[in-house]
Amino acid sequence: MTVTGIITAIVVGLIIGALGRLVVPGKQNIPIWLTIVVGIVAALLGTVIARAVGVADTAGLDWTELLFQIVLAAVGVALVAGIGGRRRITR
Repeated sequence: MTVTGIITAIVVGLIIGALGRLVVPGKQNIPIWLTIVVGIVAALLGTVIARAVGVADTAGLDWTELLFQIVLAAVGVALVAGIGGRRRITR
């Protein structure tokens, strides 16, 4: 992986994480760096799933791959916010 690939993963992770955070209803009490990490993981997993299904290489923008990534980011943000919220309540 090159430096350009890492920077691209961070930028895509930020965008995907933000979109995932917007999809989840309510307020999420998680830091922005954690949103970026969730977004990066969701972007990578979404690409893997799209390739496994066979929809990763299409002409133009890969809407199905993007949908996979956003859904995974939303699930990830909801899980992380839920886990973080439970920890704060029990303290």
